[in-house]
Amino acid sequence: MGNAEDARIPEGAEVPEGAVSPGEQWLGPVLRRREQVQPGTTDQRLLDSEGDSEWVHTDPWRVMRIQSEFVEGFGALAELPSAISVFGSARTPAGSPEYEAGVAIGKALVDAGFAVITGGGPGAMEAANKGAREAKGVSVGLGIELPFESGLNPHVDIGVNFRYFFVRKTMFVKYAQGFVVLPGGLGTLDELFEALTLVQTGKVTRFPIVLFGTAYWGGLIDWLRDTVVAGGKASEKDLLLFHVTDDVEEAVMLVTKEVGR
Repeated sequence: MGNAEDARIPEGAEVPEGAVSPGEQWLGPVLRRREQVQPGTTDQRLLDSEGDSEWVHTDPWRVMRIQSEFVEGFGALAELPSAISVFGSARTPAGSPEYEAGVAIGKALVDAGFAVITGGGPGAMEAANKGAREAKGVSVGLGIELPFESGLNPHVDIGVNFRYFFVRKTMFVKYAQGFVVLPGGLGTLDELFEALTLVQTGKVTRFPIVLFGTAYWGGLIDWLRDTVVAGGKASEKDLLLFHVTDDVEEAVMLVTKEVGR
C-alpha cells in the first residue's frame, strides 16, 4: 500500500490528459492536498508566454521585490563612513530658524567625522543634506515611494528610493550610529518611537537619540513623564533613552560621546 511519499508528484512531471488530479502535490517546498492542489507546475507557469499577469502582484513576488530592495540598499550603503540619521518635517520652510538649524547640524556632523543620512525629501531633510554637502561630507538620502513625494532633494549625493517603509527604516538604523530628530510630524514621530523601542528592547545598543528643539518636544516629554510613565506604561529610566537640546554643538557632542568618538 502506498504512502504519502509514493503519492508525491515531482515538480515538472507530466500528468497525462484525463488523469485524475493527485491528492497531494509539491510545489517547491510547499505541500498542497485535496482541494488546494493547483493545475500545472511552477516551471509551466514560468515558461508559459500567455496567461494571467496577476502573479506579479502576489505575495511571493512581493518577497522578491523586498529582497531586491534590501540588496540594493545594502550594496549602496555598505561602504559609508560612520553616519548619523537626521529626521524632521518635509514641511519646514527654507530659510526658517528650523531649516537653518538643520543646515548647521548637517555641517557640524560632517565636521565631527560623520556622514549624514536623511529621508531625502524637502524641508528639514533637505536642510541637513545641504549642510553636509556644503561641508564637503557624504550626504545620503533614503527616499520613499509616495503619491505626493517630490523625489530626492538636490543636495543628496547618494540616493536610494524605496517602495517599502520597513526596508527604508532598516537602512536608517543599520547604517547610522545615532539619530538627531528635528521638529517634525507623523513620519518623524514614527522614526523616533521606532528607534526608542529598538533601544529600550536592546535590539540596538549604544544608539544615541537627540531631540533638537526643547519648545517643540517639551509637550511630548511632559506627556511621556506625566501620563505614560506615571500610568505604569513605561519606566522612569525610559526617559533616559533620549536627550533634548537647543544647541547644535551639544547635539553633535551627545551623539559623538555616546558612540565613543
